[in-house]
Amino acid sequence: MADYKKSSVHCHSTMCDGRNTLQEMASAACAQGLTTLGFSGHSYTQRDREYCMSPSRTAQYKATIAKLKAEYKGKVDILCGIEWDSLSEDKPESYDYWIGAAHHLYGKNTGKYYEIDFRPQDLHDCIFDDFGGDALAAVEAYFAEVEKVAAKGPDILAHIDLIKKLNGEGEFFDEEDPRYKAAALKALAVAKEHDCRLEVNTGGVYRGYRKDFYPGAWLLGEWQKMGGKVIITADAHDTASLTFDFDEAAAAIKAAGFTSVEVLTANGFESQEL
Repeated sequence: MADYKKSSVHCHSTMCDGRNTLQEMASAACAQGLTTLGFSGHSYTQRDREYCMSPSRTAQYKATIAKLKAEYKGKVDILCGIEWDSLSEDKPESYDYWIGAAHHLYGKNTGKYYEIDFRPQDLHDCIFDDFGGDALAAVEAYFAEVEKVAAKGPDILAHIDLIKKLNGEGEFFDEEDPRYKAAALKALAVAKEHDCRLEVNTGGVYRGYRKDFYPGAWLLGEWQKMGGKVIITADAHDTASLTFDFDEAAAAIKAAGFTSVEVLTANGFESQEL
């Protein structure tokens, strides 16, 4: 029977920007009693090689996971997924499942691609050098990128409101502003149109950037009104965070009015009543 507490399918390793190897992550998943571990390395993009896998490393990633699948057979179901970036040239269909994500904004003035969830200075430069100091224009551009990813119909849509990651104290924009909410809701509507599962991602809380999950409570509530489906993920970059705050995420999901969550297993996505 599906159990969200035993399935962690948004996970990274040293193949991209994680802290532990694929083997260490698999060993930890087994020791922690997980029944499903899904790896979702960052797909190769030409524009940003800072955290993404190179083509050669992608091949190594696939080969290593294939070995781990055999090694842990009967103990933990290992899945080979990908976190496919909006700038990626990789083919997401070649994996067991895929998570769609947007991490960058393109600046027409400078020709730069800005990573919006890593360095505050990059987000600052993006806003002031390419969006005329209008932070909400950058927010609107980000959610437009999310719309493009959602339109491709990923199995899971990643951290839909990642643009807020570095805005924990409201440093850059007001998350209650009508423009912010309108842009977010447009992306949400596209996600629903293409039957995406929205992840409730605990990673920003684990790493100390946010006190709320992705998506925030109001956006999660809007998703519930639309009849959308949700899955709990950790966006784990180390062994300690494989199921971080999963019960708290389940409570937030229930508070938003959901009665079930999706769980990815070796048999595909299953529904679990809350």
